[in-house]
Amino acid sequence: MDLVIDLAGTGEKTVRVYRALRAAIVDGRLPPGHRLPATRALAVDLRVARNSVAAAYERLVAEGYLEARVGAGTFVAPVRSRPVPRPAPADPLRPRAGWTFTPLPVSADAEPPPYDFRTGIPDAQLFPFDTWRRLLVAEVRLRANSPGTYAEPSGHPALRAAIARYLGVSRSIRAGAGDVVVTNGTQHALDLIARVLLRPGDVVAVEEPGYPPARRLFASAGARVVGVPVDVEGLRVDALPGTARLVYTTPSHQFPLGRPMSLARRHALLDWAGRRPAAIVEDDYDSEFRYSARPLEPLYGLDTAGRVLYAGTFSKSMLPTVRTGFVLSPPALRPALVAARQLGDGYGQVVVQAALARFIDDGRLARHVRRAGRAYAGRHARIVARLAAEDALEVLPSAAGLHLTALLRDGDPARAARVCAASAASGVAVDDLSIYQDSARQAGFVFGFGAVDPDRIDAGLTIFADLLRADRSRTC
Repeated sequence: MDLVIDLAGTGEKTVRVYRALRAAIVDGRLPPGHRLPATRALAVDLRVARNSVAAAYERLVAEGYLEARVGAGTFVAPVRSRPVPRPAPADPLRPRAGWTFTPLPVSADAEPPPYDFRTGIPDAQLFPFDTWRRLLVAEVRLRANSPGTYAEPSGHPALRAAIARYLGVSRSIRAGAGDVVVTNGTQHALDLIARVLLRPGDVVAVEEPGYPPARRLFASAGARVVGVPVDVEGLRVDALPGTARLVYTTPSHQFPLGRPMSLARRHALLDWAGRRPAAIVEDDYDSEFRYSARPLEPLYGLDTAGRVLYAGTFSKSMLPTVRTGFVLSPPALRPALVAARQLGDGYGQVVVQAALARFIDDGRLARHVRRAGRAYAGRHARIVARLAAEDALEVLPSAAGLHLTALLRDGDPARAARVCAASAASGVAVDDLSIYQDSARQAGFVFGFGAVDPDRIDAGLTIFADLLRADRSRTC
């Protein structure tokens, strides 16, 4: 790339070139090993004599800032550069009043633990990378997908059609390509929904325990987020605040407890929303992987009043790095959602979306889900059997997804926190149920089984069980 330096100041041009280059090296803008332009090329760019640049290079070489390599060029020496911190302004800009959000840790922040029972992480080793690479390469050709133009904000037409067909087969949802808005995952879908539907101060009801990023997103939009308890049938409709403008729920596989919402409760929720101007966001995040009965019909398919928005993602069925999801909405909301997408980031990654359309339509997604589902089913069964042998735990029924929950029978949240901390120190990553609820209504543990090495499941659970029993003996 072109080297841009500032020759402002007084003195001979040779001195100014020397000072500018030295400053760029010292503050790290020119990193160690960086190859500098030839003296003739830099002289033309700077509009100075070539002798001025050559003299500056010679001086910097003599002082150890640069290295001249015969036949190769001039390079920044490895030991001279060091970044200079930018001074903090006296009156820095700050977020708006009420913004208290900071980034949360993500699973890629650190090396995975030896016994990785973290939630929400699929097994990348099960993914057909060679097939996916070939599809991406095919779609990145010069004349594919009109690369020189701006794309449709609702998503690549072939992908929207493929998603509609896939949902018709896998979830019995009747939809067409025009019903689908493609997003960068579920969180992006929730952001679009919040921008279109919510005003500051609106009440949003979420499951308690539930999915923290959804709660944070609605709160960041200025909504008043209210937790609603979950029982064996799912979200308690009788506990919903009457003023709620939006209800966020995970009815196919409640996050994190794992139970599906009963059919009676689904109808009750739809009836509740139909009697008021309230929307329901149905997050169907990992129901592709099922281990027993067929899933109940989604709320979206049961809805006759136009109250349900259905959000899905390929982060679990494929990989988080595919970074693609979708939302189905009532027809009256769709133009607003597409406009919000266009206002936010214009449109998505066309190459990825086109490749994903082929991945779905060729049947490769279905084959991958079947293959991965068999692997996950084996891990699910092993973890359930091992945890069920612990008298201190109640393993909650879970027929789908990539995680399961075990409650502490004594209901002691402090004990759960101690065991999770001790497990982490021993290399066993297990989630404390308390991180999914504002008030500790229930105490227990959430075990993901997408990321864990199958050969380490038994050893990891043995360490966890030993720590669980040891904590009980210390507190008795």
